[in-house]
Amino acid sequence: MTTRPRPKIDLDQSTVQQARRLARQAGRPIVRVAKQHTTVSVERATLRLAGLSGADPDGTPWVNRLLDAVRADVGLEHGLAMPVWDALLRVDVPDLLTLAQRAAAGDVRFRVPEGRDAARAQTASRKQVSAGIRKVDARRRERERLIKRWGDPPRKPWIYLIVATGDIYEDMPQAQAAARAGADIIAVIRSTGQSLLDYVPEGATREGFAGTYATQENFRLMRGALDETSKDLGRYVRLTNYASGLCMPEIAALAGLERLDMMLNDSMYGILFRDINPIRTFVDQRFSRQVHARAGIIINTGEDNYLTTADAVEAAHTVTVSQLLNEYFAKEAGLDDWQLGLGHAFEIDPAVPDSFRLELAHALLARTLFPKAPLKWMPPTRHMTGDVFRGYLLDGFFNLAGAMTDQDILLVGMMTEAVVTPWLSDRDLALQNVRYVINAAGRLAEDFAPAPDGFIAERARQVLGESIDLLTKILAHPGTEFGAGLLDAIADGTFGLMKRPADAGKGLEGVAKKARDYYNPAAAILEES
Repeated sequence: MTTRPRPKIDLDQSTVQQARRLARQAGRPIVRVAKQHTTVSVERATLRLAGLSGADPDGTPWVNRLLDAVRADVGLEHGLAMPVWDALLRVDVPDLLTLAQRAAAGDVRFRVPEGRDAARAQTASRKQVSAGIRKVDARRRERERLIKRWGDPPRKPWIYLIVATGDIYEDMPQAQAAARAGADIIAVIRSTGQSLLDYVPEGATREGFAGTYATQENFRLMRGALDETSKDLGRYVRLTNYASGLCMPEIAALAGLERLDMMLNDSMYGILFRDINPIRTFVDQRFSRQVHARAGIIINTGEDNYLTTADAVEAAHTVTVSQLLNEYFAKEAGLDDWQLGLGHAFEIDPAVPDSFRLELAHALLARTLFPKAPLKWMPPTRHMTGDVFRGYLLDGFFNLAGAMTDQDILLVGMMTEAVVTPWLSDRDLALQNVRYVINAAGRLAEDFAPAPDGFIAERARQVLGESIDLLTKILAHPGTEFGAGLLDAIADGTFGLMKRPADAGKGLEGVAKKARDYYNPAAAILEES
């Protein structure tokens, strides 16, 4: 993403290589499990890429209705493609929508085709899904053309601002105002609880709570609004949403189709903080990341969330371990370094002696380990007390740490964190804070070189050493029935103090082990990418 020199800590390269090797060893069994299973959301995402959209009069998406009908007849383990396209070829229906409507009415029965019928169904499904993936490819090329035409922001870090009123028609003018005030990335946070819905709502929405529903139409509307503003400003404004929760693969597919630029997509967030079944999450995240890789979308991971439940000093190494695992899972799914918006956060209690130096050590460790990745640096939230003056100062320190350690994506901190949902005036003051610090600091990162054996360097090495110890401990787990010690570590509460066993959690009923004749054209095409 950049060729300029990065600030760094002098780390022993054999130690760094050991950490990555251990992360690969911990992650490989998870990838094996992901390849052996499918989920309802992976199958519905495939139908969406094939062009099926819309919902019935009750608001249930047609992809859900069609999946439920197929599953009732033949199960999920064969995938949806063969039964669905077999039915399309042998039943008198013109398209997927009509098939879904008739299936929902009980007028169509599904089977798993064999022989010549299976070959015909496979060919037909691949042709239709390929057309959808070509649309994703076209949106990626469109983004590249617009960036070339309008240009990127003239400086780093990119300023990331959250906008979410619950009403997409209120979000759009607020997002445009934020972009005009200096924001480079607009994140539309999702309505509370959407991650636990096992369907994607349809259409433009105006009733979200503490956020706005992620829907294809909302994506389209916000992307169009930001394109208008990008043209006026002469710089491309990026759009972010959330590919997480029970519909992670579907939302990733919709993001690719509507040219979103970044997506929140962490490998363990849904497990730890939404109690979603671990197997469901790992299967869904692999498919969603393959979509993101194809679409040229930058992912943002969620390591900052660990520090909202665990102590930011004592648990610093769990952030590093998660970053290493996220890197492995992302690259295995086809993402490049420039797409790895790995997360970390400014969450140490300000009352801790040398808290700022500790923050610098943790931020610089991440920057050193992942020099080509566009790291996403999160502002203080846990220790915001409601004192807006203290909060504004803490955000200033956060912005300074970002400038000193050369972070790429800087989420704007709000002085009213823990008080109210930010007003436009709050966002304006927060943006002024960022602009002042970034402009005043300039290229301070070029001059920031911690003493090789000083406090900051030694702390970074300590955290890396503790990360290796934790990865070694994870690999020492005997493993579950799925053969993955990482799943045992998650069950033990290793990350964020949350204990999440592999045989429990929301969405488990939506997981199926693949049969020998399983076929999914989207997965096949993405594996070939």
